[in-house]
Amino acid sequence: MRKFPIILVLALISMSSIAQKLKLKNQEFELHNVTGEIVKFQGKKALRIERDLNAIPFDSIRLEATVDEPHYARLLGLEDFENGTIEVKMYSQLQDPAPYSGIAGFIGIYFRIENDDSNFESIYLRPKVGRSDNQLRRNHTVQYFSYPNHKFDTLRKTAPFRYEGSAPVALNEWIKMRIEVNGERAELFINDMKYSSFIVDQMLGTSKKGFVGLYVDIGTIGYFRDLKVTKRALQVKKTNEKETAI
Repeated sequence: MRKFPIILVLALISMSSIAQKLKLKNQEFELHNVTGEIVKFQGKKALRIERDLNAIPFDSIRLEATVDEPHYARLLGLEDFENGTIEVKMYSQLQDPAPYSGIAGFIGIYFRIENDDSNFESIYLRPKVGRSDNQLRRNHTVQYFSYPNHKFDTLRKTAPFRYEGSAPVALNEWIKMRIEVNGERAELFINDMKYSSFIVDQMLGTSKKGFVGLYVDIGTIGYFRDLKVTKRALQVKKTNEKETAI
């Protein structure tokens, strides 16, 4: 009888360590440090997620250490995405009350995620500033980062504005986000625009292939639907001198 409580506690710990899984249409998602559910939103089913601050605490004094972490919904069944297209429709709302004064609706995509979440690439949006009347704020709408060594704050200091940019997006509206990944290059397209809004000429991560995930950060309620991932072989452009990736 004395052993029973210990066994029960161990069982509860084991159960709590199992990531929650949700199914949307024919896609299954595994929640990593986010809370979530499948809901009917504006007439259609969507995946709704928020960052789990109990799993990964947030500290406004230590932004670099406590944001851009592995808090996302992982698409299962596709563990070797390397090159190709990722597209999704997403909708960003701000939590009320706000857990932090600097929230901006952080929402986007992780890709080439290692199985243990130790490395991945990301492009995400700050929709709150997408249509700001201040150009400097607009220039922070799009963000690239590479986990774990090249988060937003590090890149902002070492290569200002090289890994950030503008895009015509806003809170409380559907945004179609498409990322074209080819080698070490990633290109972002918004709302079926003909030309890209943002380019990462040279990604910084060490992970070359892996999972795809849907991301939110502090203060964001994110809705996602119509995720589509298309894998392609590396596209190479031939030149007179040598072959280089497009």
